[in-house]
Amino acid sequence: MRKSSMWEKALLAIVFWGLLSASAAASSKEEKFIFDLSWTGIKAGTATLEITAGSDFTRITSTAQSADWVSLFYTVDDRVQSVLLSGGSYPGIGLPQNYRMKIREGKHRRDKEVFFDLADHKAVFIDHIKGEKKEFPISKNVLDPLSSFFFVRTLPFEVGKSVFVDMFDSNKLWNVEVKVLRKEKIETKLGRFDTIVIKPLMQSEGIFYRKGDMYIWLTDDEKRIPVKLQTKVAVGSVTATLVGGSY
Repeated sequence: MRKSSMWEKALLAIVFWGLLSASAAASSKEEKFIFDLSWTGIKAGTATLEITAGSDFTRITSTAQSADWVSLFYTVDDRVQSVLLSGGSYPGIGLPQNYRMKIREGKHRRDKEVFFDLADHKAVFIDHIKGEKKEFPISKNVLDPLSSFFFVRTLPFEVGKSVFVDMFDSNKLWNVEVKVLRKEKIETKLGRFDTIVIKPLMQSEGIFYRKGDMYIWLTDDEKRIPVKLQTKVAVGSVTATLVGGSY
């Protein structure tokens, strides 16, 4: 498997902690989170997370775009979307139906999609660029990379302990561990927050390898609003900070 790029890591990390903070699956409201992406202290782009929920579905969409000065030599335009239907083993979340990732980073392109058939315990993977289509066996409780971490948000956190979730990604089943590290007060442009810090340990392609440490700050309340994320990359680190939206 190839290593994830800095931008792909940042995008999917934001997907992760945005999902942890969201509560749209249990209601019909819409939410939107807007984040600044900075690399070694310099603003390098913007990311958004939008969650739309109806009576029988949930749609989660995450995007990332490079800042104008970055786009002059390295354009980034990434989009990830998950669609879930109500029901199944995960109350308030639903069953994964479709997951699609479209990545444009410089000359690099990815366009992959997964259709979930939980009744027949299989996932259909499509690579739209290579023209490949494959089927893989899955368990009835598996989730996609977005909905899996949406599910994590519903679990109780206890400092010093871990929570786990099963997901299908990169044509493989993963049991992802999320460590609950500590509670911490932090301050951002939006104010001062009591947060709980977690650290996901992920190995699948397009998410994070275990050697790439990632830390996530969520408000320490029932909303679990994402306020900050930081991860190491090949050179320096990427920080994502919540700067606006409707939630």
